[in-house]
Amino acid sequence: WVALQNVHLAVSWMPQLEKICEDFSPETVNSNFRLWLTSYPSPKFPVTVLQNSVKMTNEPPTGLKANLYQSFTTDPVSDPKFFSGCPEKENVFEKLLFSLCFFHAIVQERKKFGPIGWNIPYGFNDSDLRISLQQLQLFVNEYSHIPLNAVTYLTGECNYGGRVTDDWDRRCITTILRIYYNEEVVHDNKYKFSPSGATSLLQVEPMIPTSSFIKQLPPAQLPEVFGMHDNVDISRELQDTKQLFEDLLMTQAQSTGGGAGGASTEQKLTDIATDILTKLPSAFDIEDAVEKYPVKYEESMNTVLVQEMERFNRLGGVITTSLMNLQKAIKGLVVMSESLEQVAGSLLVGKVPELWSKSSYPSLKPLGSYINDLVARLKFLKAWYANDKPTCFWISAFYFNQAFLTGVKQNYARKYTIPIDKLDLDFEVLPCDDIDQHPEDGAYVKGLYLEGARWDSKRMALAESFPKILYDTVPVIWLKPAIKTEISTEGMYVSPVYKTSARQGQLSTTGHSTNFVVAMNLPTIKPQKHWVLRGTCLLCSLDD
Repeated sequence: WVALQNVHLAVSWMPQLEKICEDFSPETVNSNFRLWLTSYPSPKFPVTVLQNSVKMTNEPPTGLKANLYQSFTTDPVSDPKFFSGCPEKENVFEKLLFSLCFFHAIVQERKKFGPIGWNIPYGFNDSDLRISLQQLQLFVNEYSHIPLNAVTYLTGECNYGGRVTDDWDRRCITTILRIYYNEEVVHDNKYKFSPSGATSLLQVEPMIPTSSFIKQLPPAQLPEVFGMHDNVDISRELQDTKQLFEDLLMTQAQSTGGGAGGASTEQKLTDIATDILTKLPSAFDIEDAVEKYPVKYEESMNTVLVQEMERFNRLGGVITTSLMNLQKAIKGLVVMSESLEQVAGSLLVGKVPELWSKSSYPSLKPLGSYINDLVARLKFLKAWYANDKPTCFWISAFYFNQAFLTGVKQNYARKYTIPIDKLDLDFEVLPCDDIDQHPEDGAYVKGLYLEGARWDSKRMALAESFPKILYDTVPVIWLKPAIKTEISTEGMYVSPVYKTSARQGQLSTTGHSTNFVVAMNLPTIKPQKHWVLRGTCLLCSLDD
């Protein structure tokens, strides 16, 4: 028998693996030979190998109840020697053991809420729980007073945190762990894991009553058990529905001809292409822009404007060229290439073609909304070019938002001769939706949306979302450059700002994430951990 583990890590070797498996035949292979392969789901895994193999999957159980039950019925918790392995400290160990198992179930179940749960879905598994339990037992036995900081660090930063690659997810997992690893858990027999007390600490003296208690838990848990608002259930269901329809569209065969009275596919494509080309304005004249807004030491926004025009010109060129070539291909004037076929397929189902996405800013909008959004961004830049720098910037309109933020800091640094690396942005939310004057320093911005919370204009602070309202618009925000040491975060929630609700992004060649923009300080009456558990963030654009 041959066992090859983690095959997904050897992507370049996949074709060779496929060839080896194709060459297997009863005449040349021993009847007792078996090939075992272990792998994470991978788009590069050979399909023929999958089709000709017996597949087994190991997935965590669905639901908090099933997750807890599995933890208590598998090694090492199910081993009586391990469970009673802390003589004279059984009460403390069993409390922390139950807390850790609950934490394990929570971090796995948060995945079902999508990006609000975790920016990146992580594969937490039983090995993380097993090593954390063993370390917990070791520390309980070795020390008279349990070093909770050390146990928290090993569990949150090493065992579970070792899988976490996103800084904001790391903040979230350590915040969750502090609920389950603290002095109150050790000393309070009725410690509550959630504000309502729906889940509380169980005195786990013998194992059997623990299993009985878990069996009595409801099969579905309310979002507040995870520290979330009830609206996340709506978000999750919308996400599941969207995924279902996307899968259905992928399986739908495109008709090459129209039925009675219906327009043919070619006519539909021609109409869509013509409509988009009609809506798109002509490209910006970069030479005129450079002449009107030259590079100035005291005004970095001139450079930002010209660079944004160049980026949108490139995107507009890709869209225009592909649509014109598609029209020619429909008429038979040019060859219908594979890329043009993909563009046509996407246009018919109302999706943004992949060819455009490669040259575009991040967007999850469907085709119609994407074009309207693009036209609005171009209109914003055109107004800037025609009427000089706006008093309030639409921050969502920028292709590369970080360049604008750097320009704001650079203007301040040059005005007051302060090194830019000593500066950062402070933020003040103003009680208005627009403003018609320039600030003395910094810039006014608008166009952001809150997810996981709402803005209370009376108390000028974050507040709980209204039922069934998933997003809330944020008033004008004043970006105020200041020396880093002078910026206070007391009474503030440090909220990440993302370009789209996907939140997840890749590190680009500029050193910036393709999705994350900046961290903004927003006033809050409730403690910061409340909004961390809620998954609260600011978005530049919505999905509709």
